[in-house]
Amino acid sequence: MRIWCFHCFTDGDGEENGGGVSGRLNQSSATAMDNNSEDGDFIGFGENERELGVADGGILSEHERWTMCEEMLATEENGEAAGDELERLWSSEIRLHQLVQGESSNAVAAAAAVAEDSTMEEADHDSHHKRAKVYSGLAECRSAASGISSEAGNSCSSVERTLSFGVASSSRTDTDMFCQNFILNYSRKDGKKEDGDDNGSSDAEDFEVHIDLTDDLLHMVVFSFLDHVGLCRSAMVCRQWRVASAHEDFWKVLNFENMRISVEQFEDMCLRYPNATEVNVYGTTTVNALAMKAATTLRNLEVLTVGKGHISENLFQALGECSMLRNVTVSEAILGNGAQEIHLSHDRLRELKITKCRVMRLSIRCPQLRSLSLKRSNMSQAILNCPLLQLLDIASCHKLLDAAIRSAATSCPQLESLDVSNCSCVSDETLREIAQACANLHLLNASYCPNISLESVHLPMLTVLKLHSCEGITSASMTWIANSPALEVLELDNCNLLTSVSLHLSRLQSISLVHCRKFTDLNLQSTMLSSITVSNCPALRRITITSNSLRRLALQKQENLTTLVLQCHSLQEVDLSDCESLSNTVCEIFSDDGGCPMLKSLILDNCESLTAVRFCNSSLASLSLVGCRAVTSLELKCPRIEQICLDGCDHLETAFFLPVALRSLNLGICPKLSVLNIEAPYMVSLELKGCGVLSEASIMCPLLTSLDASFCSQLRDDCLSATTASCPLIESLVLMSCPSIGSDGLSSLNGLQNLTVLDLSYTFLMNLEPVFKSCIQLKVLKLQACKYLTDSSLEPLYKEGALPALEELDLSYGTLCQTAIDDLLACCTHLTHLSLNGCVNMHDLDWGSASVQLFDYFGVYSASENTQEPANRLLQNLNCVGCPNIRKVSIPSAARFYHLSSLNLSLSVNLKEVDLACSNLVLLNLSNCCSLEVLKLGCPRLASLFLQSCNMDEAGVEAAISGCSSLETLDLRFCPKISSVSMARFRTVCPSLKRVFSSPNLLQD
Repeated sequence: MRIWCFHCFTDGDGEENGGGVSGRLNQSSATAMDNNSEDGDFIGFGENERELGVADGGILSEHERWTMCEEMLATEENGEAAGDELERLWSSEIRLHQLVQGESSNAVAAAAAVAEDSTMEEADHDSHHKRAKVYSGLAECRSAASGISSEAGNSCSSVERTLSFGVASSSRTDTDMFCQNFILNYSRKDGKKEDGDDNGSSDAEDFEVHIDLTDDLLHMVVFSFLDHVGLCRSAMVCRQWRVASAHEDFWKVLNFENMRISVEQFEDMCLRYPNATEVNVYGTTTVNALAMKAATTLRNLEVLTVGKGHISENLFQALGECSMLRNVTVSEAILGNGAQEIHLSHDRLRELKITKCRVMRLSIRCPQLRSLSLKRSNMSQAILNCPLLQLLDIASCHKLLDAAIRSAATSCPQLESLDVSNCSCVSDETLREIAQACANLHLLNASYCPNISLESVHLPMLTVLKLHSCEGITSASMTWIANSPALEVLELDNCNLLTSVSLHLSRLQSISLVHCRKFTDLNLQSTMLSSITVSNCPALRRITITSNSLRRLALQKQENLTTLVLQCHSLQEVDLSDCESLSNTVCEIFSDDGGCPMLKSLILDNCESLTAVRFCNSSLASLSLVGCRAVTSLELKCPRIEQICLDGCDHLETAFFLPVALRSLNLGICPKLSVLNIEAPYMVSLELKGCGVLSEASIMCPLLTSLDASFCSQLRDDCLSATTASCPLIESLVLMSCPSIGSDGLSSLNGLQNLTVLDLSYTFLMNLEPVFKSCIQLKVLKLQACKYLTDSSLEPLYKEGALPALEELDLSYGTLCQTAIDDLLACCTHLTHLSLNGCVNMHDLDWGSASVQLFDYFGVYSASENTQEPANRLLQNLNCVGCPNIRKVSIPSAARFYHLSSLNLSLSVNLKEVDLACSNLVLLNLSNCCSLEVLKLGCPRLASLFLQSCNMDEAGVEAAISGCSSLETLDLRFCPKISSVSMARFRTVCPSLKRVFSSPNLLQD
């Protein structure tokens, strides 16, 4: 037999008449089914019509598509004659399309005829051996097309009506997949394997992929994780997958939510899957009729979901006959005509939801019902006969009067959960009667009920109480709430008349107080309290909490909070940010004897009333005092504290850390700090930058490797000596702008065997002899603006070989003369970085002058007495920024600066001539050298050249860059003699240029 698949369910309306070759299926036409053979060839026109070369034609209407499917299914019972008639019908349709499409369509059909028999034979063979075979879409489509054409012959002329294919689309809808899978499965009622034909061909192997999956593996591992759309797509792979995906275990749920489906289509689905247990027809156009079909057809129906439309009273009567029904959901619907009483009676129904519905009266008799929700339904009365009901939700039922709510709730003696939120008519009298009638009530949500105060309401079994925005709740209500010893959750948000809460409930676990404007006092005692939410209570002044389970407490922005008493043995995190009125007594609470022995994190940011902070806590690991500007004294005895933040503590004067587990500490943000005492066995980095009045410092940090004491103008030699003795592992020491440090303090550096970085910039030193003797391993020495150093101060460097490991030397803004600089450059061959920025006594760097012997600058004697060989320079970076007296820089190749990669001569306003032959120079900066006239470059690796604001002309620049074969960046901005039109010439001279920066030529303008 052949299985014909069409678009049965569509998301849009079908067209009655299409263009081109189109028409409708005659209702008397039959489906092409061959009952003499069990072989089935699948032909999916909706998917493969583009492969057949079909022109865009008309689209069948929804009713016509389903009618055609029905007739095809009917032929399974009617015999072979009707099948032949429909097959001729399809054949004529294809022939008509071939006439329209021309030779291209004929070629497609001819190619498909070759592969059909062999492909189907192999598919049947593998299906018999439980091997799935996947065909390419083109091959399968061509096989189908050739099969139709070969059987039809030339009988198409006798057919009066033809069936046009649907318009091809880029993607298939979910409803299309539903119909296709439905027709595939309907033709295989027995689920047996199909036997293949005997005439095959090896050519079909080109279109197949073998997948060894047993039926059990498909059922349990693959298809059990697919939704309906995935199952429908899987059914198109092969016969084995088609049968496996049709198993009724995967079709227990029929979900047609928001789909276009007719009553006839839905009825056929129900007939195909009579054991379906769940149906969803929410949002369908004929929701009431579909629900009636489900209720009358599916005997095993357990779950039904309907909505968005008119639901008749007959449906509720029909539901009473569904003996297996357990769950019904009706939402956003009009019940009956909206003004009549609706009755629902069911003996086994357990869950019912009628939400956002319009109905006058509702009568429910369900002796087994456990859960009922009428939320946001517009009704005036609800009559309940549900003796076992446990959950009742009538939230936002604004038309339900107080008496109706009372009658409905009290008729359910087993009620455990009641939601009457946003029912403005609820009164204390109703709650009292409910409390008496429903002794097992555990959850009560009476939020947004302005008329309740809980006076005389006794709920001993209550565990959850929600009273959001209840204007009648006051401090007197707490007396009645306290009569609920089992209470675990209490929510009192936006209770504007509430002034104080005092509760002693042993089982209370969570309490919420948000936006309570008049709330001033909170007193809680509960051994199980684990969550407290208090925020935006501007009048809150006192909090007393006793709990053994509370781990985190957050009380941000309680501006008037002055008293805090905690007895919380499990408390670990406390956040009191922006509690501006907290006083110094809060420190006692968080000390070892304060009631929080497990405290690990404390945040006191912006607590501006704190002046003296003293903590003695053996468990505290993190402390934040950001923005506490009034704090002047800090004393911490917290051996486990690892992190402290003092940003904004501008007035801190004394700080004691004895002992702490800090690994790093930044006190540079405390400019008024004068006394410092630190005992930190694990600290490796300490920054005191900017502590200008620090005069007493005791630093006991045996693992300290970095100390920055720059701008500590009051730091003396004795303090430095004590620090170096207690911190022997210091590697980097910054004493910039420490004028009180002298020779005695520098002599103490001999105890720092690992010292490699020393910064003595902006000091009044006159003698560096202690440094040369004490810091043998020094690699970086910075002496910026040390104006009292004389020419002889650096003689040990280039005459006696002091500091042999020195690599970086900074002598910027010093007063050294030209001779001392020349001697330094001549002898310190180990230097890699040298900075001479702002040296006014430096004139020329003319290492190519005939009057200067290269040996005097760079030469050393070789092993042979009669042979002299100049040494290679290790210098990599040379900075001479802002040297006003430099006029000429000449570095020939004989100078042997093979490692020089960066030369910065910017802001040398009198520099006129530069002649460089440095093979490894990469960067040259001559910006703002406004007197520059001659530039000669023999630097094959130069990549960046900066000539900003120079007076060189175009010819000089062109000659300079002609020898720079690797130049990529050239900056010529604000060069008055360079026009923007010359950029092309520069690129021609230097093809490697990638970036040229220029500005408009003022002369041309």
